[in-house]
Amino acid sequence: MDNHNQLPQSLTSRLFHGENNLFQLAAITIITFVLMSALKFDTFFTMRNMTSMSFLFPELGIFAVGMGIAMLTGGIDLSVVGVANLSSILVGFMFIRFFPAEASPAVAALFIASMIVLAILIGALCGCLNGILISVFQVPPMLATLGTMQLFTGISIVITNGQAVVGYPPQYSAIGNGSIGPVAIPLLIFIVILVLFSIASRRTVFGVNLYLIGTNLKAAVFAGLQVKKQLTAAYMLVGALAGIAGIIISSRTNAAKADYGSSYILQSVLVVVLGGVKPTGGKGTVLGIFLAVLALQFLSSGFNMLRFSNFAKEFVWGAFLLVIMVINYYTNERRKT
Repeated sequence: MDNHNQLPQSLTSRLFHGENNLFQLAAITIITFVLMSALKFDTFFTMRNMTSMSFLFPELGIFAVGMGIAMLTGGIDLSVVGVANLSSILVGFMFIRFFPAEASPAVAALFIASMIVLAILIGALCGCLNGILISVFQVPPMLATLGTMQLFTGISIVITNGQAVVGYPPQYSAIGNGSIGPVAIPLLIFIVILVLFSIASRRTVFGVNLYLIGTNLKAAVFAGLQVKKQLTAAYMLVGALAGIAGIIISSRTNAAKADYGSSYILQSVLVVVLGGVKPTGGKGTVLGIFLAVLALQFLSSGFNMLRFSNFAKEFVWGAFLLVIMVINYYTNERRKT
């Protein structure tokens, strides 16, 4: 009985307070901020730029948290952007078809709240499909989510004929462009998600089980965990987060399209790996993901101000990801010896 109780505690302690390179990641984040500030002090190190970034990086951060959940289990979810776009497109059709032209503030708020719930449910259903393919039919996560990515994107293209969906009510834009006091609403949503996921990871059986599954799937099965249900629930959670990200993106841009945010897939994988989540599962921290998102946003904002081309940025993200994985490999090998 004592050994059973000590296992989750010792595992959680190791995962959140042990070998996570958080100091190294914090140093990278600070160095990136200082470097970009030095290169473009008059435009980067300004309140206007800081405010602008607070509206932008939560989208990537939410995708990264979802990707992190999938990778903690030893999997991956390449369909998150497709799920986000499909959710926001379907919500857009609902707004166009059913939103009252002269709705009172109360009615508008209620309708928008119901659309947020709808987007989350759509995302969860898409994630459920991923979870069933992976856990029940034993399809490798990369292949399963690559297929559903094409499926969800294809559905979005068919129902929109490849065109952007516009016509969201002005009240809806407050989600992606509004603020409460000096704090951007997207940033508040991102912080709430981080806090909830941190609590769930440390304090709930479900959260600890995700780490156990990622650490050793066979051991988790022999330990009596309902692995199929756990994996399905995990991918449903990833899909729900993608639905939230879709809401933020569509409300910020006042539009939705099948190919929005395609670069977020690579960037979210980069953030998760940079943040210390082990690609094979079983290790990672919320704080690491948060710091990695900040570092990447500082770098991206600086690149924009230095007028790097989008092609150059894609090259940098890919090269950066490869370098980080190689460094992590040699670091882990050194620790083993």
